[in-house]
Amino acid sequence: MNQSKINQPCPSTSPRSKPIPVRNPRSGEFDYQILAPTPEQLSVTCDRLRQHQPTWQAKGVTHRIDVLQAWKQALLERKTALVAALTTDTGRVSESVLEVDSVLSGIDRWCRLASELLAEANPKTAAIPFIDIQSQSVPYPLVGVISPWNFPLLLSTIDTIPALLAGCAVVVKPSEITPRFIEPLMDAIAAVPDLQTILTYLPGAKDTGAAVVDAIDLVCFTGSVATGKCVAQAAANNMIPAFLELGGKDPAIVLASADLDLTTTSLLWGSMVNAGQSCLSIERIYVAERIYQPFVETLAQKAKQLKLAYPEPNSGQIGPIIFTQQAGLITEHLEDAIAKGAKIHCGGQVETLGGGQWCRPTVLTQVNHTMKIMTEETFGPIMPVMPFTTPEEAVTLANDTVYGLSGAVFAGTVAEAQTVGQQIDAGAISINDAGLTALIHEGEKNAFRASGLGGSRMGPAALKRFMRKKVFLTKTNLAPDPWWF
Repeated sequence: MNQSKINQPCPSTSPRSKPIPVRNPRSGEFDYQILAPTPEQLSVTCDRLRQHQPTWQAKGVTHRIDVLQAWKQALLERKTALVAALTTDTGRVSESVLEVDSVLSGIDRWCRLASELLAEANPKTAAIPFIDIQSQSVPYPLVGVISPWNFPLLLSTIDTIPALLAGCAVVVKPSEITPRFIEPLMDAIAAVPDLQTILTYLPGAKDTGAAVVDAIDLVCFTGSVATGKCVAQAAANNMIPAFLELGGKDPAIVLASADLDLTTTSLLWGSMVNAGQSCLSIERIYVAERIYQPFVETLAQKAKQLKLAYPEPNSGQIGPIIFTQQAGLITEHLEDAIAKGAKIHCGGQVETLGGGQWCRPTVLTQVNHTMKIMTEETFGPIMPVMPFTTPEEAVTLANDTVYGLSGAVFAGTVAEAQTVGQQIDAGAISINDAGLTALIHEGEKNAFRASGLGGSRMGPAALKRFMRKKVFLTKTNLAPDPWWF
């Protein structure tokens, strides 16, 4: 991996705010703008949230559940506006609907679980019989969430919802690349007065994000490794916890016994959803030699059937490249692979249509680990396929990465697939499917290696990480302690 891309200088805070132009990914035009808060405005906002947090905590989890359910209704009433804003932000439709629906279901899921997960343990007696132990969970007062551009709404709420239920106030700084959804979302927040006092979204770029980290008690960041390192350094300087979900180069291993039709369809979805602009996208595929040729032929045939969502958002399944710099990186990876001998079966280039940048589903073979497309995060609709002779070789190739976010294994039996999956150094392994971690949030997982830092954002730990543990050690008799002088 090119380490220069993950070791860039950290941004400093700008003393003044100015409008930030926003590009439309379908037209290429800068047809929207946001205004970041000044440092003074940001400070006042965070102070206000802090002032209201103790009341939010004191009213209890039942009240917080009621407020979040009221927010869910406000979001439902504005679903059309949210989907429209996300579609403009990202240029795609089905994933925008999925985002809104996922947030709504996420509120319900956490509201079902919160009371049980936040219940305090019963008092117990210590090993010394006249000392009782009573634990208490205390929420961090102000949580900061810094979210990326690829799933703007979903990834801005995935940490926010459990933090709110834990009793924290939350300030969210979404990406400046896809900020149009903030307006209808803030309208939904304003419709719930009790929520408005402890939750807000602040538009802005890196400067605003850096200022947020300096104003909070805990940070959740989703984004690149380079920026994640800056966030981690700032959090360490401020002595606050940092939960980082960063990049990935997710592998899929296809064993000889795998069902060809199911596997190719699953991997096509896992690689192509959101035009591959997902940290958990399958970015490299290793296939047993015995089925390699029919696998490639079937995958390419299915990939060719997918259409670009152009000229209209409903014209096809593959949306535009959202971030123009990402289009340049995709081109760089493709050109590097072709120069080193890769064969293109379909797709293979970034093209400009109507001012937007697009990449058709791309299947490559004759690839190897000297190529950037096999070792660096591409974040596009690209499926490089490489054969292996033994499962041990496949595992070695899958683990030849600085990342460890997730992956997939396909085989004729679950047991065979799990045996291989247990050897992959990544936090979530889908068995006979791809990208399940995007839809199944009950299982706890960690990001391995450079893919992240901190506790799981899935499962019960995702809520409990917003709580600090406090313990009361109570002496229950009046006798002198035997250890006193």
